[in-house]
Amino acid sequence: MKVIASLIFPLILVLLCEVNGQRRRPPKKRVTPPPVEPVEPTDLPPPLPPGPPSIFPDCPRECFCPPDFPSALYCDSRNLRKVPTIPYRIHYLYLQNNFIEDLPEESFKNATELRWINLDNNRIKKVDKRVLDKLESLVFLYMEKNHLKEIPNNLPPNLEQLRLSRNRISKIAPGAFNKLEHLILLDLHNNELNDAVFNKNTFKGLKNLMQLNLARNILRKMPPGIPTAVHQLFLDKNNITDIPNNYFKDFPNLAFLRLNYNGLTDKGLPKNSFNITNLLVLHLAHNKLTSVPFISPKLEHLYLNDNSIENINGTEICPTSLFTFQEPSSDLDNVPHLRYLRLDGNHLKPPIPLDLMMCFRLLQSVIF
Repeated sequence: MKVIASLIFPLILVLLCEVNGQRRRPPKKRVTPPPVEPVEPTDLPPPLPPGPPSIFPDCPRECFCPPDFPSALYCDSRNLRKVPTIPYRIHYLYLQNNFIEDLPEESFKNATELRWINLDNNRIKKVDKRVLDKLESLVFLYMEKNHLKEIPNNLPPNLEQLRLSRNRISKIAPGAFNKLEHLILLDLHNNELNDAVFNKNTFKGLKNLMQLNLARNILRKMPPGIPTAVHQLFLDKNNITDIPNNYFKDFPNLAFLRLNYNGLTDKGLPKNSFNITNLLVLHLAHNKLTSVPFISPKLEHLYLNDNSIENINGTEICPTSLFTFQEPSSDLDNVPHLRYLRLDGNHLKPPIPLDLMMCFRLLQSVIF
């Protein structure tokens, strides 16, 4: 009997536990709040870990100092938030593709012999007005794709190239370029520059400028005061509708002109707008032209695609009278130099007019 009781008693305890367990309420589930989306600057990736020790004791650990190029310092694509301490010996500094937001006065205090600085693709909003004026040897300054709202102050006088495209620049302070007589390239494309920014003195001081890029801004007029020494002028993707009479008459060196993607019309083009002595390449694609403008005999490449041109009279547009070369001549100096002509995307129908081919005898390619 005792044996049977010892077996039944544990069984009764198990049944009682199960019944009590069924009567208990299930515990409430804990509600986990959704993760909060990080905001800047906490969403920035962490800086890369320090690299191996360099043979140069002054090399910043977050950068790379190539042994065979002791005057260069590579700090690009390191997720940096600020400019590291730059050794005095450095002439070429690469800081592109980081998260630098400002350049305080002490940024380059040790490296006064810098010749080349690349700060492309950062988040620079502010440049201390004294940070650049001490860099008297600086020749190339690249600050494309940042958050600048105006041209930096006190630019070094020996600059030859200044690249500030893809920023948010809407202001150019008076005298910003006054001391830059050695500058040969100024790139301001893809900013927020409008007509009110420019006056006859905006580019004063740029005596040797060869290339000026003002494409992808919000201009409605041709900017005044363009340096007359310029060789290449880019004004694509603005809202320019007309060109003042004799606008280019004082540009003896202009060889390359781009005005694609504007609102140019026949009415807005005086007859001799592009009869420029040394012009070799002219881009007028994606405008509202209905006829071919008059061109210089020396022009070699003409882009008129995607306009509204319906017909072409080769005799009218020929820069040299057809009667001056009725017979084939070996003297090519009297023949217009046009070699490439693009006319697709208009309202033209084949064939190509015969008088067009008679005029432009050096044509090698016509896209019709």
